[in-house]
Amino acid sequence: MSTSMTNGYQPATEFEPVSIDSFKAYDIRGELGVNLDEDIAYRIGRAFAQILFERYQTAANKTNDLTALQTAIAIGSDIRHSSEQLKQATIQGILDAGVDVIDLGMTGTEEVYFATSHHQVLGGIEVTASHNPINYNGLKLVKEHSKPISGDDGLAEIQALAESGQFTNDNKPGTLRLLTDKGDYIDHVMSFIDTDKLRPLKLVINSGNGSAGPVVDLLIDKLVQAGAPIEIVALHHTPDGSFPNGIPNPMIEANRVATQQSVLDNKADLGIAFDGDFDRCFLFDENGAFIDGSYIVGMLAQAFLNKYASEAIVYDPRVIYNTEAVIEQHNGKAVISKSGHSFIKQVMRDSGAVYGGEMSAHHYFRDFFYCDSGMIPWLLTIELLSITGKTLSELVTGYIQAYPSSGERNFRLTTQDAPTIIRDIEEKFSAQNPTKSTLDGLSLNFGEWRFNLRASNTEPLIRLNIESRGDDTLLAVKIEEIQQWLATQGAVPA
Repeated sequence: MSTSMTNGYQPATEFEPVSIDSFKAYDIRGELGVNLDEDIAYRIGRAFAQILFERYQTAANKTNDLTALQTAIAIGSDIRHSSEQLKQATIQGILDAGVDVIDLGMTGTEEVYFATSHHQVLGGIEVTASHNPINYNGLKLVKEHSKPISGDDGLAEIQALAESGQFTNDNKPGTLRLLTDKGDYIDHVMSFIDTDKLRPLKLVINSGNGSAGPVVDLLIDKLVQAGAPIEIVALHHTPDGSFPNGIPNPMIEANRVATQQSVLDNKADLGIAFDGDFDRCFLFDENGAFIDGSYIVGMLAQAFLNKYASEAIVYDPRVIYNTEAVIEQHNGKAVISKSGHSFIKQVMRDSGAVYGGEMSAHHYFRDFFYCDSGMIPWLLTIELLSITGKTLSELVTGYIQAYPSSGERNFRLTTQDAPTIIRDIEEKFSAQNPTKSTLDGLSLNFGEWRFNLRASNTEPLIRLNIESRGDDTLLAVKIEEIQQWLATQGAVPA
């Protein structure tokens, strides 16, 4: 239907210049009523649509990958109470820019990635704050073919136009279409596994009262229809924007307890937990142990190399020993990338990698438009458990013993900035002649152990990862040594 108004939101008729400081390196996040509200969402939607439409018009007489696209933008939103209103304001901005809208309803981020490529539209938006506090929200943007938009690749241009308010006014308003059927997305996700290979498994799935529950239900229905002998224990399953069981962020240890206990109580084979927009997937073994994301990267790399011989695997530089060993053992091609979704996705496209993984629990797939998914990893894991006949602990224990790591440790800066600390720690270890990389922060490799120290993109923090080659004692010594040195620099555990 045609529309110039959605859900009662009334945009301004004139736009004064404003400052919008909710733009970050890779997306938009802000505190509600402080630097993010409906008026800001409207401006962002209108600026985003205008810029993408202008690019499309410029390409109209050229032969490239823009000319075949629909002049539309796909948009969805998570379960937060503020998300629907922000989405409606964003939609109005897109429509007023003369661009059509496909409203996907309540979604996870990967559903927007899927819809953007599947429907061949100009771009996509997910309104979400993922695991941020309840008084925050944000927007994740992608352009054509679900390609990321970063600060130096379009996001700064969108911010400048949104702030200036210098929008074009000569376009016919766009049309709005509601498309909440998830069937095509579910079928695509299910295509990653062979359901005939699945053996009886009991799974605990903790959706964190986020957006994952409805998608989990649809995937389980597909598994049941295929005759897969899978039993589910659903935990915190109902979407609830008040988050009665806390903000869904399994990176916080306290938030893991419910999943761990449920795995033990139900004698489950696997625990699975999601963040709010389910673009990350966290796994627990049959003993309730949380498995660090770097070992899941190695496990999935092995699974893909068993299916696709000699393919490229992309990984980030924070923890590398195990992933590189797995890739070498299975004759894959190791391709390292700076961490962060825009970097990983571009390196995957450049190398044609079949899979990419980050220790932060983001997993990327060539056959999912080089995007990250939180649903595909657990499906691949139950297939792997079934094919090997092993438990998750049996699959990853060898990795953990061969290459123990500290896990990511965060330190808040109180007296010095991150560049100074990174410069000084390089000088501290210079006499030992380590192999050095500055691809992402500072990585120093001493042969039997290594560390990576990098600054946070969004907070006054530095993040430390240390690993060794099979030596827990050496690892413990180096963790203590570097933490003590950081303390002398005013870096305190966060």
